[in-house]
Amino acid sequence: MPQTDSPRTTPAPSSLRTPRAWAVVLTACAGQFLVVLDVSVVNVALPSMRTDLGLSALGLQWVLNAYAIAFAGFMLLGGRVSDLYGRKAMFLLGLGLFTAASVAGGLAQEGWQLVAARAVQGLGAAVLSPATLTLVTAAVPAGAARTRAIGTWTAVGAAGGAAGGFVGGVLVDLLSWRWVLLINVPVGVLVLAGGLLWLRESRTGAGRRLDLPGAVLVTAGLATLAYGIVQTEEAGWTAPATLLTLLGGLLLLGVFVAVEARTAGPLMPLKIFRTRAVSAANVAILLCGSSSFAMWFFMTNYAQSVLAYTPLQAGLALVPSSLSVVLGSKLAPHLMPAVGARNLAVIGALVAAVGFGWQSTLTADGTFLGTILGPGILMMAGIGLATTPLATLATSSASPSDAGLVSGLVNTSRTMGGALGLAVMSTIAAAATPAHATPDPSSLVPGYAMAFRTSTAVLVGAAALMYLWLPKPSRAGAVQG
Repeated sequence: MPQTDSPRTTPAPSSLRTPRAWAVVLTACAGQFLVVLDVSVVNVALPSMRTDLGLSALGLQWVLNAYAIAFAGFMLLGGRVSDLYGRKAMFLLGLGLFTAASVAGGLAQEGWQLVAARAVQGLGAAVLSPATLTLVTAAVPAGAARTRAIGTWTAVGAAGGAAGGFVGGVLVDLLSWRWVLLINVPVGVLVLAGGLLWLRESRTGAGRRLDLPGAVLVTAGLATLAYGIVQTEEAGWTAPATLLTLLGGLLLLGVFVAVEARTAGPLMPLKIFRTRAVSAANVAILLCGSSSFAMWFFMTNYAQSVLAYTPLQAGLALVPSSLSVVLGSKLAPHLMPAVGARNLAVIGALVAAVGFGWQSTLTADGTFLGTILGPGILMMAGIGLATTPLATLATSSASPSDAGLVSGLVNTSRTMGGALGLAVMSTIAAAATPAHATPDPSSLVPGYAMAFRTSTAVLVGAAALMYLWLPKPSRAGAVQG
């Protein structure tokens, strides 16, 4: 069912051409850009961080994982809190926390300080990110204008993840690894100023209280599950510690579902999952996220460790991929009316699968054109084409009172998919790397190739799932308006 406006929310402008609507979309997208950028920007800086702070290989992984766990664990809570206490307030609070943690991380003198700062960054991002999508959907009325706005939000978010390699490479080469975090400070201050100036407060939870038991259970469950996933890098999937953590996370989430089914004012009304578009789109977002997040990690490492690119060269090499994901995201709203949201998502996943399959042919003496540029463009253009219709389908059926929650669910699916994908693909890559591996960079190639082949299979499976489960084109068109 299409989302309708509520008298309790701030009235939406009649068109995306309204100056204030564009200001809101720009501010919200800038916040989302920072959040997603920080998922990937540190990849290029990891070798420098390791040298400067004396981090172990596991410590380096935790620089990424601490952010991802906090981000995923608190996302649903952040989405519901924005509904209850105000989208503008939570946007500003999350961005302020994120910016302050960036200062702490950039000035860290010990490895644990950097990891702790990254965890606090993730917490701030979890509060900020759901509010960004809700602010976008509230500022623009349902229909083609909102689809274009969501396409812009998707493109900017994708660009944040894609631009991480380039931005990180430039900052590490010209300044130091500390600036991959400190750069957030001036940008964060500017976005805070824009938020204070342009955003208007809106909330839909007047008279409702936060479901504290549900908040504790879902946060603990998601964080525990994310921790178990990232632990596989050190202990493996079959280790008792890993299995107990994963089972513990699933058990907490199971208790959360049981509690929500009996709570008068639940944190997450289970009825939202009865909507086919919400359930199917979130599963598809999780699967696509599992492939795209791991792609940036492996491509950055392949360029530097195997092809001996400098951080700046690696960042520049991935610029075309970054641009292609933006192009795919911006093309999607124009193609959806003719093709249908479901069909476009399927096409996007298949285009990405072709790119991943091509990338799996990489070699130790690969060329820029054949092992980075060509497959990178296909991989990311496909992800861009798929993500916008999926986000539109997932959010268009939400009632205004659940808009923040559904936005948090979309972001949780993408983030958990990224954490799961990186853990699974890293395990697969390690298993496919020759046991007698030496410092010779070519020994990494078989593992990377297997990870890309696995991602190809995941995307083909995601395309089949979307075709069978997502609403048919006629219904998708109704959702678009």
